[in-house]
Amino acid sequence: MAPSIVFDFDGTLATGHGPVREYARIVAPLTDAGFADRVETELEQFDAGLSSYRDGYDIVGSLARASGITVAETQTAYDGSREALGTQRAPVSTMPDLAGFLAGLAQSATLVLATNAPNVGVDRVLDSWGVREYFTELHFVVGKPAGLIHLVSRLRESGPVLAIGDIAEFDLAPASELGADTALVGATAPHSPASVTMRGASLADIRPEIEAWAATAASSTRESLDSETAIER
Repeated sequence: MAPSIVFDFDGTLATGHGPVREYARIVAPLTDAGFADRVETELEQFDAGLSSYRDGYDIVGSLARASGITVAETQTAYDGSREALGTQRAPVSTMPDLAGFLAGLAQSATLVLATNAPNVGVDRVLDSWGVREYFTELHFVVGKPAGLIHLVSRLRESGPVLAIGDIAEFDLAPASELGADTALVGATAPHSPASVTMRGASLADIRPEIEAWAATAASSTRESLDSETAIER
């Protein structure tokens, strides 16, 4: 029995618009000359918390479809951006001392990665950050929001769960409905009306809250086990 923390990847662990710009770069030749500028304008709006788009990928995909690009063409472009993930063409960054943060959490909780993205490129990025070893489970193409339900339900059988992500309706809402705690990060966090346990512009901003949650959840889980053992005796 142990608590679990479920991390999203893009926009949560991995930040920066590098992969999104690579996605747009691949799409651009298929559309008009102003496409790249429209993407940049919408990314600026998103970063300022003034956008209705879910994230940068939603911006590129939506603008591409509005320009007449087919679903198959946008999927091919998206796949190409994922193949470049973490390279000079599609750089990403993360919070300071991510390895130390995850190493500390792993002493109290099971760490799980759950993303709608394919696995291509993600292992490379995790390895480059030196954090792959801290994740007990890696789940790709999860199909959030619905796809998160089974995972969180299973994890809750072993203890409290904290779901962390940047898209409330995808990464957090299914977990919250199951009784899990939630943490919203990213550009939408300051303005989102979603009811969450904690929120911040980045993981670094709420690091102390996440660490406190893990310590408290681990303690309560141990106390519950001790109580059950005492009753059995």
